[in-house]
Amino acid sequence: MESRRGPVKSAVPSNVVSPVRRCSRTACGRPAVATLTYVYADSTAVLGPLATYAEPHCYDLCAEHSERLTAPRGWEVVRLTDGSAPARPSGDDLEALANAVREAARPQERAAGAGGTRSADPVEVGRRGHLRVLRSPES
Repeated sequence: MESRRGPVKSAVPSNVVSPVRRCSRTACGRPAVATLTYVYADSTAVLGPLATYAEPHCYDLCAEHSERLTAPRGWEVVRLTDGSAPARPSGDDLEALANAVREAARPQERAAGAGGTRSADPVEVGRRGHLRVLRSPES
């Protein structure tokens, strides 16, 4: 494009513009992960997962700013969780995983060391993927 003074230069070169939405906070260039919306009638700030489209009256926030968000006195902050996001494992989850790994290693130990002398152990009669079908010991 040309003007009477010469070629027009863009204020922002096109190769710098990123398709990733950025945090709306001043001087923060981190990628946005959440969207903040104000419901003025209810004095509520709603912070939820990143909206599909950028809206003019919503604010996109990075992880740090969304965690530190506070509302004005008398306002309530509602934090919506994304149901599709994986839940963080708890201590019980990690313990259950460790027990499952130990259990998966046991059948090989029993077959090699026990030689079938234990009659109280359940007997594996089949498999389906990672699941085992066990028959109760005969009483």
